[in-house]
Amino acid sequence: MNIPNMLTMIRIILVPVFVILLMQGSFSYALAVFVVAGVTDGLDGFLARILKQQTVLGSYLDPLADKALIVTAFVALSILNIIPGWLAVIVISRDCVILFGVSVLFLMSVSFEIRPAYVSKATTVLQLFTVFLVLMSRCLPGYINHIMIETFFWITAFFTVVSGLNYISKGLKFINNS
Repeated sequence: MNIPNMLTMIRIILVPVFVILLMQGSFSYALAVFVVAGVTDGLDGFLARILKQQTVLGSYLDPLADKALIVTAFVALSILNIIPGWLAVIVISRDCVILFGVSVLFLMSVSFEIRPAYVSKATTVLQLFTVFLVLMSRCLPGYINHIMIETFFWITAFFTVVSGLNYISKGLKFINNS
């Protein structure tokens, strides 16, 4: 197993650690684990390109690791009433729509390649930053403005919906062109 894939595996292993820390109310440690997971996300892709170690396994593991971290973070933070439930539903629904669409295309034997659009990459960054922001607000109470957090909830929701609609549009084009 190469270094980028090992970093991705570390990110996957950090997901349950992150949740346990949240459940214990250890927000500073949860934030540290979240930041380490985020750094490994950027580092694994960078190293895969630089070292020319892009693999089929990595192309599957990396987005799965991203989704595991994001979905788990939104579910856990929603259960803890730190982020609104409606935002967690939007984030998770988008991922379910993507998974459903890929499954339909696969079952229909439609040839396709998923390449994240700019809006999807921006969505992932916003989702990760929103989690980071709410964790920071727990670690440094009073330093993060509540209005800023609420604004990021809405911006993240907007981009998540737009990204989901973009994936639906792409999926329909694949189906119509097959």
